[in-house]
Amino acid sequence: MHALKSASRSRCKSRRAAVSPRTLVAFWVLSGAALLLAFLAGGLQAQQALPSSTSPSASGQNANPPETSNAGSNQTGIRVRVELVNVPVTVLNKRGRPVINLTKSDFKVYEDGVRQTIKYFDRETHIPLRIGLILDTSNSARRQLSFQQEAASEFVFNMLQGRSSKNQIFLQTFDATSSIAQDFTNDPDVLNTKIRTLKAGGGKALYDAIYFACEKLMKAGGREDTRRVVVLISDGLDVQSQHSLEEVVSMAHRAETAVYTIGNAAYGFTNPGDKYLEEMAEATGGAAYFPRRETPGTDLGTGYLSHGQIGDTSQNTGLGADTGIYSAQSLVQLADSLDSIGRELNEQYTLGYTPTRGTLDGTYRTIKVEAHGRGLTLRWKPGYYATAEQ
Repeated sequence: MHALKSASRSRCKSRRAAVSPRTLVAFWVLSGAALLLAFLAGGLQAQQALPSSTSPSASGQNANPPETSNAGSNQTGIRVRVELVNVPVTVLNKRGRPVINLTKSDFKVYEDGVRQTIKYFDRETHIPLRIGLILDTSNSARRQLSFQQEAASEFVFNMLQGRSSKNQIFLQTFDATSSIAQDFTNDPDVLNTKIRTLKAGGGKALYDAIYFACEKLMKAGGREDTRRVVVLISDGLDVQSQHSLEEVVSMAHRAETAVYTIGNAAYGFTNPGDKYLEEMAEATGGAAYFPRRETPGTDLGTGYLSHGQIGDTSQNTGLGADTGIYSAQSLVQLADSLDSIGRELNEQYTLGYTPTRGTLDGTYRTIKVEAHGRGLTLRWKPGYYATAEQ
């Protein structure tokens, strides 16, 4: 019996001796790994069972609420920052001539009332122009059309200056409806061929025409890639548009487009359309010109008479109204206004800044520019929508 107990104890010792320390370590490592995998698998299943969402990063950068469109759709995504806002600025002296000798330190830029740091400054802007040239071809503009065509032709040559120009112009006309007579091109000959073939007739939907032009310009390059401008020749009257003046200004803001207007109503009577031309220009960072407000002659020989006189002369269509001094003066007036616009666009400053509130949250940001100097008139892009490029 003593011998059997001794043998049994010997076998137990031999079994315990057979399990080495390495074996025990390996056993515990494998067991721990198995438990970890089981834990991770359970967590993944729980995460998949929950609805997906976007959570902000720990640092708070590039973390923004879900972006929603104007239509109210629930789109989610990661917002990016506004890298650069370019602000074309025109500076004029008391005589209306461009001032071109200012420096970066002469300017201050504010966004929503907060001063911004100007990071980019160019005295001779190299950002190309995208111009929508709109001519009124309604019945009321019939007697003005030939003057508009000649002046517009000269404007096209001045702005493009050959087929190598980086600027581009599209030609649009309107009466009861709007139409693109020539799409974007930098070829002045192509544009002028279309300008010479224009005919007048039909109703008058001015606001729809400007709305349509701004909508087209909105797709013409990115925010930093182009300067967008509408140049309109009209009396400012509208009778058939589906869009309102407020909608036109809002679309111009979304398109970051400045509207320059040239009123072609004759001297001698109050034209209610003038105030609308001024409102559009002022609200969009453009300018309004009224070249025919100058005092005319009153002799029947030239036909240059004020509105409201008897007979055919009531519409400035008296003797010689389509030729001679009247025609020459009318053409010069329109051409001078278009030349002033062209000179202004070619002699702008460009200020660039990265907004202190740079997230794309869809809000409209107002811009204000100040310049050091007396008697200066400034025009600039009034603001932009902080949305991603379409």
